Amino acid sequence: MSSPVASLKRSVVLALASVSLFTASASGQSPTVDPLPAFTIPPAMMNPATTSVQPASVSEPQTNSGRYKDGIVIWQTPDDVEVPFLLKLNNNTQVRYLNSLSADETFTDHLGNVFDFKKRNDITVNRSMFILGGYIFNKKVVYSLTVWTSAGAASIVIAGNIGWTFNKQFTLIGGYTGVPGSRSLVNTFPYWTAMDRTMADNFFRPAFTQGVWATGELPTRLNYLAFVGNGLNTLNISATKIDTSLLVSGSVWWEPLGNYAEPGKAVNQYDDYFAQKKVRIRIGTSYTRSPEDRFTDLDQSKPDNTSQHNSDGVLTFSTGAFAPGVTVNRDLYRMSAIDGGLKYNGLAVNGQYYMRWLSNFEADGPMPVTSTFDRGYELSASYFVIPKDWLVYVRGSQVFGQFGNSYEYAAGVKWYFLPTDRLWLSGELMNVHKSPYGATFTPYIAGMNGWVPMVQAVIAF
Repeated sequence: MSSPVASLKRSVVLALASVSLFTASASGQSPTVDPLPAFTIPPAMMNPATTSVQPASVSEPQTNSGRYKDGIVIWQTPDDVEVPFLLKLNNNTQVRYLNSLSADETFTDHLGNVFDFKKRNDITVNRSMFILGGYIFNKKVVYSLTVWTSAGAASIVIAGNIGWTFNKQFTLIGGYTGVPGSRSLVNTFPYWTAMDRTMADNFFRPAFTQGVWATGELPTRLNYLAFVGNGLNTLNISATKIDTSLLVSGSVWWEPLGNYAEPGKAVNQYDDYFAQKKVRIRIGTSYTRSPEDRFTDLDQSKPDNTSQHNSDGVLTFSTGAFAPGVTVNRDLYRMSAIDGGLKYNGLAVNGQYYMRWLSNFEADGPMPVTSTFDRGYELSASYFVIPKDWLVYVRGSQVFGQFGNSYEYAAGVKWYFLPTDRLWLSGELMNVHKSPYGATFTPYIAGMNGWVPMVQAVIAF
């Protein structure tokens, strides 16, 4: 048995070796101890702000022979051990300044009701996510644990996933994820062109829930994600309140001319950071069907289910949304989206078209409509005026709704001040006309009408 002094010496040596390894890696020098072996990127790393499932990729050498490869490798066993194990840390953090002081102080719904508009002028850690994931017992057994926080929304969610990778064409996973009804919910966060999801995307898209999904890459560069889950958004809903009807959703996308972005964490990045001098395109479509429940029997204007807004900015399940004193308790949500993108030498153009139907209303009073139909789009164009350094972009979105129309347009700039696409500063000025959607962790408040400047920093490793 070793003496306490010998144990202390061994601990000191190991600590110094670890410091030497990280210091050498940071300075570009060769490490003084053997680097970790190459590892395989896990096919399932859940991100509560978006589904981050991606097909399994081949084993690649680590960057600079260090511990970083699409995340920080905390520990990985050699390939020949009895219990293979990988633990990797990822983080997405967004610090944002938002100013909506110039917006109108009130907005009016389609029934003539006047609502106060909550102006903002704040700095928030808008999102911060810590993701631990990897594989254990077998490289095909993948897992992840995510802590999602939004200081602005005073919200914390802890979520997990367990999956099995059969092959490149088929991985099966269960746990928390984003419902893949929109491109922004299929492994894209936070690599959008805009500082956040657009107004139209936020209005139409589903959100996050627990479920089971299959994903993979089929021949001819066709990718898919098929999902069955509890509902459009059940992050803060207890199981005793969730109804017995399940949601179905799926997304397919095709990249016929090669990868739309570089493989890894930013595999579905909207912008053309690496500026390849060849055309790449992406074509995709998504569909979601979900019977929805209000989740509460209380006669109040703020229901537990906040996943749907009418096009005038009022929550669908709030009392008086369709007629004075009438509350919708259940409905059927259906949404279809078509997206596309093109990249060439630093230029990127991305767009999406949405259609949403609400029907099968069950209400406690007479309803003036039996169904509603809303449609809209988003469009963005970006270009690196200085490759891998300065990017400028313009964007816009519109909603053509049952109870009113809305639009927005914006321009912004991103500065990648280090040689990586995982860290940047950005600024944006947007003009919003009658936003039909609102949520604290987005830039939008229902009824927003005016100019809104924003500045943010993002790290996503």
